Amino acid sequence: MSNPIDIKVPDIGDVDEVDVIEVLVAENDTIEEEQSLITLESDKASMEIPAPQAGTVTSITVKVGDKVSEGSVILQLIPAEGAGADDAQETPAEADASAEPAAPAPAAPEAASTAPAAPAAPEPASPSTDRQLASQPRERHSPTAAFGTSDLPISDLPHASPSVRKYARELGVDLTQVKGSGARSRITHKDVQQFVKDALQTGVSQAGAASLGGLELLPWPEVDFEKFGPVETQALSRIKKISGANLHRNWVMIPHVTNNDVADITDLEALRKTLNRENEKTGPRVTILAFIIKAVVAALKKFPEFNASLAGDNLVLKQYYNIGFAADTPNGLVVPVIKDADQKGVLALAEETAELAGLAREGKLSAAQMQGGCFTISSLGGIGGTDFTPIINAPELAILGVSRSTMQPVWDGNEFVPRLMLPLSLSYDHRVIDGAAAARFNAYLSSLLADFRRITL
Repeated sequence: MSNPIDIKVPDIGDVDEVDVIEVLVAENDTIEEEQSLITLESDKASMEIPAPQAGTVTSITVKVGDKVSEGSVILQLIPAEGAGADDAQETPAEADASAEPAAPAPAAPEAASTAPAAPAAPEPASPSTDRQLASQPRERHSPTAAFGTSDLPISDLPHASPSVRKYARELGVDLTQVKGSGARSRITHKDVQQFVKDALQTGVSQAGAASLGGLELLPWPEVDFEKFGPVETQALSRIKKISGANLHRNWVMIPHVTNNDVADITDLEALRKTLNRENEKTGPRVTILAFIIKAVVAALKKFPEFNASLAGDNLVLKQYYNIGFAADTPNGLVVPVIKDADQKGVLALAEETAELAGLAREGKLSAAQMQGGCFTISSLGGIGGTDFTPIINAPELAILGVSRSTMQPVWDGNEFVPRLMLPLSLSYDHRVIDGAAAARFNAYLSSLLADFRRITL
């Protein structure tokens, strides 16, 4: 029989840690190659991790609610006969070492910082082993320290969903101190909120201090809405729960200022319609968003502080141009990212935005397709509005809001002429960007959209 091998989390993009929201296999299961093992959820997407080869599961080292990263050990697997020969093949030195039952295998270096060494495959008990007795509590192997110091047995760990655990972590609440009101003492969002409210009233909880950052705020009002009339309760979608927490953090922590301007896109709209007539059967449908992305890249090159992020006391100036755009889906807004937008023409940008928006609506965007953004565009042009204040998508420093274009009378020096005007709302991080720089950025962007030939200069 082959020796067990470690199955690890593969490359999951530019994400440090993600939550385990499902464990899809159990110990002693026989699995096939590409069978899903666990489901991971980041701030923006969920993904299933497939088995790289067939075999039998000997131990599982993660549980629901854990955080893992690239290289974290998921489970140990005895490869099926003929499967994973290269991975399972031993050198003579390794074979000699495995013959000594008293010598435990060393933990993999890349997993040492996140998880203890996974237990070896089950063997008959013998005096020569120091294997744990059946009467002793089962050891928890977890790549996080979420409950690593807890003295509770596994069966008594807090019973809560991944979203509640994430909510509690964001508020700094220890779930072992929260009493659940749900079925089988399951902890709900309301239980966590009540715990924080009680802590604020008594003034003795570290959770309340950590969650509110020392601000003395009144507790959230609890109202029995039904006494005023009929109500209907709907659960928030997963996307809204995840994005809501991020938006709250960004709004509270980033000093937002918004600069509003308008761009004359009369000639640009005429060009767009001409391109769509010419490419009606052979090319992608061109939207105004594709032109805006191209113009934004040019503006970022002229004003590099907008293409940057804060890292402590340092400003990280990026030499690449990845542009995110807010896509409306049935479950809420998501932000796909167009990579290397500076290297693509308007037609290519139009095709890629259409493809990514389609994947977003179908819920098929991968984590990699929503990472690495430098600057975000949020367009409400197809819906309406004159101006709004978009919330910055941290760790970016600015975001552009686009509202509905309207025909307006514009003075040309001799008379008023009808022109198609596009409202632009630029929110920026005032810790880095001052008002004058934001006004210049918006004015330059407007000039590019008014005369797109400037883009070549």
